Amino acid sequence: MKIISIVGARPNFMKVAPIHRAFNRTPDKIISKIIHTGQHFDEKMSQIFFDELELPVPDYFLGVGQGTHTEVTARIMLDLEPIFQNEKPDLVLVVGDVTSTFAAAIVAQRNGIKVAHVEAGLRSFDRGMPEEINRLLTDQISDYLFITEESGMINLAKENIPQEKIFFVGNCMIDSLAYYTDKTSNTQHLAKYGIESKDYIIMTMHRPSNVDHEQGLINIISIIKEIGKRKKIVFPVHPRTSNKLESMGLMEELKSLNIILTEPLAYLEFVTLMRYSSLILTDSGGVQEETTYLGIPCVTFRKTTERPVTVDLGTNILMDDLNVEKTIQTVNSILDGHGKKGTIPPYWDGNAAIRIRDILIQEFYS
Repeated sequence: MKIISIVGARPNFMKVAPIHRAFNRTPDKIISKIIHTGQHFDEKMSQIFFDELELPVPDYFLGVGQGTHTEVTARIMLDLEPIFQNEKPDLVLVVGDVTSTFAAAIVAQRNGIKVAHVEAGLRSFDRGMPEEINRLLTDQISDYLFITEESGMINLAKENIPQEKIFFVGNCMIDSLAYYTDKTSNTQHLAKYGIESKDYIIMTMHRPSNVDHEQGLINIISIIKEIGKRKKIVFPVHPRTSNKLESMGLMEELKSLNIILTEPLAYLEFVTLMRYSSLILTDSGGVQEETTYLGIPCVTFRKTTERPVTVDLGTNILMDDLNVEKTIQTVNSILDGHGKKGTIPPYWDGNAAIRIRDILIQEFYS
């Protein structure tokens, strides 16, 4: 069985890495190839992930680059079609909810190739998010839908996806976290920044709804100014956020606070810093899951989350806007020892990729 896995953006790499490893353990059953669309690509945000996660050089690199959603989707589709026609894979595997995910799924489907969607069924119910549209459309045309949490099963049932297509396997992002436990338990990364365990907070912010307008950035700075009185803040700044801070003349004010500004961090370094932090402030999707597994309190600046298990069972708290006063109250409560303890959700045990592999082998060879 020839399987082509698609990666396009940073979160994809942590999910495909354990799947590719699992596939390679059964070379008599599976030929595994990887296509990197280049939707996001620079040394910090992309290439280093291949090195750290022990992924091979991709069999194909498309280098589609940036543009509108329509432009990026079109470039990926045009570039993928001749590759699929030449390689003739039995299955195209896509992960998550980025533009590359939907574009690859529709090209595969149009060429009569089966599609497996890893991390299917997640819903924010906010169609203003491009990721939500990608999730909805990809699930509708996929042949195998691998879900990470119970909400996925419920959502797909409501959307009339046949039950025999749905498989509850767990979370491949957690597979990577578990696999690299030893490599992310070394505190030397902390010494690099002059910080100690539990004496700092991490912040990541990049969503347009939070960083594309001046008031959002002013609120972020106000929050940092207040919580910086209690803890130092480590802030790996996403390129989008950095550009907005510079263009609106707010970067110097941010630099004057009790903060450590860095470029986007390599995966193992970032996980290490998460592991020893006292709290994380974010608007990311994946960080909500990682903090739940690590048992780290997390405050997420989103109106909704497509990962409700992180709130229902995990350590995640939703903050529906950048309300400075409410955020400070919440952070102070957590730092005073009143944060959510949380539990690890079902099947988040480091074996999701193996389950996916075994299901695909059973389906293909039966």
